[in-house]
Amino acid sequence: MIVAIDGPAASGKGTLARRLAEHYRLPHLDTGLLYRAAARTLIDEGRRLDDVAAAVKAARGLALIDFDEVALRGREMGEAASVVAALPEVRAALVETQQRFAKRPGGAVLDGRDIGTVICPDATVKIFVTASPETRAQRRALELRSRGEPSNYAKVLGDILHRDRRDSSRSTAPLKPATDALILDTTDLDVEATFREALRLVETQLDAKDATQLRSAVP
Repeated sequence: MIVAIDGPAASGKGTLARRLAEHYRLPHLDTGLLYRAAARTLIDEGRRLDDVAAAVKAARGLALIDFDEVALRGREMGEAASVVAALPEVRAALVETQQRFAKRPGGAVLDGRDIGTVICPDATVKIFVTASPETRAQRRALELRSRGEPSNYAKVLGDILHRDRRDSSRSTAPLKPATDALILDTTDLDVEATFREALRLVETQLDAKDATQLRSAVP
């Protein structure tokens, strides 16, 4: 079973994906960390974030384990990752890596911005997680504050709106729901309510697929 979780920044997709992976005992990949790690490499090497050759080299050199999440989290790294992720060559370099992860025995849960549309178009279940920009800004500000980072709400909201525009308008793999994705709006849901609703969506989708397979097997 492959579960594809997509959505914009601070929509709650990462937390949800981890919970679903734990529930179904599947490996989980936060694909956003790949772009953050590539951006971190460029920054550490003193390279420009739009240096295509250096960015592709950094992306191809990534492993899917031992990410230093503390160093990769935060508003600044999120913005840097968004710049790197907009490079078509970088996205192309990481497609196969993500698809290999998804094809692990038993399946996997992947979250990102193009999982259901590009990486795993045949995923068993696709969920597009969203929330209002204001709600997402509040969540991100609280997250930053919990880590002791500056958390000016107006600044955070501006960053989120800017990232939304860049992610949605890029030429390669723009942020958008897959045509068969289930939409989950978390604006008025807390973490537990979001998880319960996602479980309902997954189980409903699995039941529907089972029913379709049974009907197609009937002579």
